[in-house]
Amino acid sequence: MAERLWAPWRMEYILGPKGGTCIFCDFGSAPAASYREKLVLVVQPRALVCLNKYPFAAAHLLVAPRAHRADLSDLAPEDYDATMRLVRDSVARLRRATNAEGINVGINLGKAAGAGIDDHLHAHAVPRWSGDSNFMPVVADVRVMPEHLDQTWERLVPYFADLPGEHP
Repeated sequence: MAERLWAPWRMEYILGPKGGTCIFCDFGSAPAASYREKLVLVVQPRALVCLNKYPFAAAHLLVAPRAHRADLSDLAPEDYDATMRLVRDSVARLRRATNAEGINVGINLGKAAGAGIDDHLHAHAVPRWSGDSNFMPVVADVRVMPEHLDQTWERLVPYFADLPGEHP
């Protein structure tokens, strides 16, 4: 008999309410005291960084403009610039914090492109290591996460402390 692999954290996402308040807008206006609970690393006047609550890999970051826009062309130049600078700064910190050998950076614009939250654009920064992809997602629809989100948040917070903005 095959062994079972459990990923119970996925059920929260599967059964959780869809729609409602935009998480990125919520993060941008939340008090700094709630950042740990919300997995927020830094909030700047025009952009923010948080951990992905449902990651594809350990230390999977999301970088979003504070402006609620669905497409890059809808962003004011200042919001675009601030977001792209924060993507660049986040990648540098992610590389140092995780010793990543590579980092995937991408933006899914629209549901057809894979955007889970399609009305508020955001960039993904996912650290990668040689040999980190394995058979688990293909065979069992399970991702092996080597670290709990709360531990990852604790490890990353100091790397973002030098950025201007609100911090936990």
